[in-house]
Amino acid sequence: MSEPVQSPLSASVNGPGPISGIFFSQRLRLHYVDWGNSGGEPLVLVHGGRDHCRNWDWVAQRLSQRYHVIAPDLRGHGDSQWVSDGHYAMSGFVHDLAQLVHGRSLAPLTLIGHSLGGNVVLRYAGAYPENIRKLVAIEGLGPSPKMLAQRNAIKGPEKLRSWIEANRAQAGRTPKRYPSLDAAFARMQEENKHLTPEQALHLTRYGVNQNEDGTFSWKFDPYIRQFPVEGMTHYETNELWANITCPTLLIYGRESWASNPAEDGRAAVFQNATVRSVENAGHWVHHDQLDYFMKLVDHFLNAP
Repeated sequence: MSEPVQSPLSASVNGPGPISGIFFSQRLRLHYVDWGNSGGEPLVLVHGGRDHCRNWDWVAQRLSQRYHVIAPDLRGHGDSQWVSDGHYAMSGFVHDLAQLVHGRSLAPLTLIGHSLGGNVVLRYAGAYPENIRKLVAIEGLGPSPKMLAQRNAIKGPEKLRSWIEANRAQAGRTPKRYPSLDAAFARMQEENKHLTPEQALHLTRYGVNQNEDGTFSWKFDPYIRQFPVEGMTHYETNELWANITCPTLLIYGRESWASNPAEDGRAAVFQNATVRSVENAGHWVHHDQLDYFMKLVDHFLNAP
């Protein structure tokens, strides 16, 4: 594969922005943005952990000419409600996506998800394969087989005790407060070396709330950092992936911490999956190499 060219994004998303909407799932008030073009084929973009729906703005703007693009804020993220007990199970995220698709009558649709959002769309597609036209997951398969083996080596009592103590420690912390938007912006730049200043500022503006004292804090619930101890087994997750019938594109950044499923064997579980790795990109491929990412996605979506 030829090496893509790194190109900066424009300072802001051009043209009119999306319209906000609200839906409810398991008594939670959840937020989404709708990019219009209601006559187009539905396409839902699902962000990753500690992120927000407006991180898709550059992608959504390019796709909204053809598709009816909707991007939700996951529970505990962006402008969606936090859960009262701080417990964020994967099943809850999938339930929220199912509610959005059902409530807005979006099926059949195309799904694109990043990281946590990629995991969500893959699980939803495995549960409702008849609802999905095509599927794109950017580093959405979760922990690598090596990481899973390390986690599974921890005995149940120790795992549960560690989870309880981690949550107790989280309860004793207060959300980080940045003295200015510039300080939060600097932290955003530290998180991803590939971001241009314009990208980082855009993501920061939509990713923070201003506190009453004038400081700024990230919108996501800090409890998002704690992974639940219970969940589907490795075998059950593989069953979900194997049940996906639509064409599936799995994208990975060469500089990411994530494991490439073409190399670790996970891609073989899928019926109809293609893996593409992207040079000069980390975990946020759709930010780090936007033009090349869109070229991959356009080719995939336009294929018969």
